[in-house]
Amino acid sequence: MSTRCISTKVSANTRPARPSLPARSLLQQVQRSAVTPFLAVSRQPHAQRRPHASACRAVLTAERHAERSEAALLSPWSNPKWLQYKWTVYRGVAYDLTSFIDRHPAGNWLINLAIGRDCTALFESYHLRPRVASEQLKRLPVLQDFPVDAIPSSPYPNDSDLYNTIRERVRREVFKGQDAKGAHRTGSEGAALAILGYATVACAAYLYDTGLVTGALLGLAGAWIGLTVQHCGNHGAMSTSPAVNKAMGLTDDLIGGSSLMWRYHHQVSHHIHCNDLELDEDVFSAFPFLRFDARMPRRWFHKYQHLYMWATFPLLQLVFQLGDWQGLAENQTKGTTLHGANNFEKATVVAGKLIHYSIIAVLPALLHGLPAAALGTAAYMATQGVVLAATFAVSHNVEEAKPIAAGSATTSSLQRPYADRDWGVQQVLTSANWGGRIGNFFTGGLNLQIEHHLFPAISFVHYPAIARIVRDECEKRDIPYAHYDTLPSIVGRFSRYMQQVGVADQMPMQDGSLLETTTMQRV
Repeated sequence: MSTRCISTKVSANTRPARPSLPARSLLQQVQRSAVTPFLAVSRQPHAQRRPHASACRAVLTAERHAERSEAALLSPWSNPKWLQYKWTVYRGVAYDLTSFIDRHPAGNWLINLAIGRDCTALFESYHLRPRVASEQLKRLPVLQDFPVDAIPSSPYPNDSDLYNTIRERVRREVFKGQDAKGAHRTGSEGAALAILGYATVACAAYLYDTGLVTGALLGLAGAWIGLTVQHCGNHGAMSTSPAVNKAMGLTDDLIGGSSLMWRYHHQVSHHIHCNDLELDEDVFSAFPFLRFDARMPRRWFHKYQHLYMWATFPLLQLVFQLGDWQGLAENQTKGTTLHGANNFEKATVVAGKLIHYSIIAVLPALLHGLPAAALGTAAYMATQGVVLAATFAVSHNVEEAKPIAAGSATTSSLQRPYADRDWGVQQVLTSANWGGRIGNFFTGGLNLQIEHHLFPAISFVHYPAIARIVRDECEKRDIPYAHYDTLPSIVGRFSRYMQQVGVADQMPMQDGSLLETTTMQRV
């Protein structure tokens, strides 16, 4: 494993400061029962606070209802004045996307992610030619008097000197100006055909002879599709054709996931806010069973988590299943609200689940009986869960990528006030790479997690070339760039980190370091 020496010098975001919002943190909304003991003050019943409190309860309740009603009326998510628009906020200006959604070059399913939120980081991290894209955006209708200050702020990637420099070098050295023709979204078609070909053969074998071995082989196929085909497709990076990208993205529904829920969870929550305690769903969604971050409360059983986590990973697919159904019912994932999801996208969740259940359980039960179907389904789910956990969880859960070592660059970055962070630097510091071209093929570029987080809309086949540029620019700035030679080496480091964070004292929260949202909306 190689890294550069640590420097905490990072360029600051220049977006204007916004007034404080009367808000509670996202974790208090999402995991109130489990996590709020370390964020919220204890509350006593009114009757225990002062005499005659019960006589005042009706008045206090009425006042609170009035405050909530007034806040709801002013909220752009519920105010009739703004409900008629499909609005988004970009760098402090609200735009109406309604007329542009169906004309978006990459398809409406990607731009839908921008509806009802500050889209700045989504927009700037997905366009290699920011000036051309922003000019198109600025032609859209501006919503005057829109309450921009009520919208949780997004990072501003284009304020990062590191990110801007790397992006320009990538355009010039890797794509030689051909990104204007979509060169950055090409090259992975052969890999997709190979992966889908293996999945087809594995599925046929499973239906022909459902059992432990064929279930495990199909689980490998599901994991491979999850890491590569659906992942690249849902990022809009598999092809220059939006229809092809959408079709590849929908393969997530066939393997037991949900392309809709994945896009909101992964692109809106995780990618934009990598390793932010309150905003990255991947950090807090497993708590209290797993403690991925020292800023979380420590429970007595966490000192054993490096051991029992391997027994929970086979259940990962089941957790995804339950989370997808819950998200559909509540119109939100654990980290973000599905503001822009349309009825067709929601229907794909149900249709995809029914097709998946038919392939994995119903047809095998009809063909081979319930015991064989149960064994095959268990093998499928366990294999997929372990493979996915061992390949994607490791990249953000090693010491270099977490705020656990006092004085480290990552700790310093994540403890800076949210508005002062450098988005590009944060993506580098909170990720770790492993392997090279072979790992890149089998994981769809997720082994080169740093490059993927900087350029999610670029096909993974280009990441090895981009990695040389990223490492070079990091070395020039003394920014740590974590890279492990092999998958076993980073898996071992991941296990040691989970043991380390399982016994670490809880780190204090820094004032201004976390983004708070309104009590009515997730980001």
